[in-house]
Amino acid sequence: MSLAPGPVRRWVDGARVRTLPASLVPVAVGGALVRPATLSWGSTALCAMVALFLQIGTNYANDYADGVRGTDEVRVGPFRLTASRLVPATRVRDAAWLCFAAAAAAGLLLAATTSWWLVPVGVTAVSAGWFYTGGPRPYGYYGFGELFVMIYFGFVATVGTAYVQHLRVPSPAWWFALATGSMACALLEANNLRDIEGDRGAGKRTLAARLGRERGSWLYAVCVAGAALGVALGGEPLVGLVVVAAYVPALRLAFSPRSGRDLIALLVASARAQLAVGVLLVVVFFATR
Repeated sequence: MSLAPGPVRRWVDGARVRTLPASLVPVAVGGALVRPATLSWGSTALCAMVALFLQIGTNYANDYADGVRGTDEVRVGPFRLTASRLVPATRVRDAAWLCFAAAAAAGLLLAATTSWWLVPVGVTAVSAGWFYTGGPRPYGYYGFGELFVMIYFGFVATVGTAYVQHLRVPSPAWWFALATGSMACALLEANNLRDIEGDRGAGKRTLAARLGRERGSWLYAVCVAGAALGVALGGEPLVGLVVVAAYVPALRLAFSPRSGRDLIALLVASARAQLAVGVLLVVVFFATR
């Protein structure tokens, strides 16, 4: 039997560090779309803080809401704070709102130096993060999680970061937002494919739970195809091919007969591919712009 994580490690695990490229990659891609000499490092750093704290807050909120509902009682995935009963549920909830407050503070500073139109966008982002699994009718339980991820960890993060550079949106940003959003959705599917049986038992009807293990693999493949297509249509067709190559190990796992805990490796492979593609795009943008 594995030992329970220590007081600090349990919070780090609860933040789901392996999934954090989902917030940082779109910000890096959006910022790198402009010429390096004109990049606003301060605004980009604030965008990264907003995205990072929003994701960690959403992860804690998800941990809290699933924990109190009993969704995580039969846990096959990584450690959860609330379900483990090592941390009181109210502390996990408060940690979620503390992260949301940090995201809001960074967002207000960003809006004050760029555009106040960012404020209502930020309000919707925090609301979407909480009601993903929180509230009386969490939309994540009805198969709308991918929509939230695509909007906020794709279009809002990528296009928003590009916008705050010079208060305009370069046209390729929309295609690269599709790419980053698709990669974030692939990360979500890696989680949901692993948790199909537990989610079905708890009444959590994610798209993967609705489709089943075999057909859910094709949903993962669609996410990878969306990432490659977005990169190609954004003006980098060769990098689009690299995207597919980077996801080959993850695709093999997605289409393998593995299920449950044996699919934890899919989350790791997805995060690595997303990070590798993000780094490659930043390097290509800085080298060619």
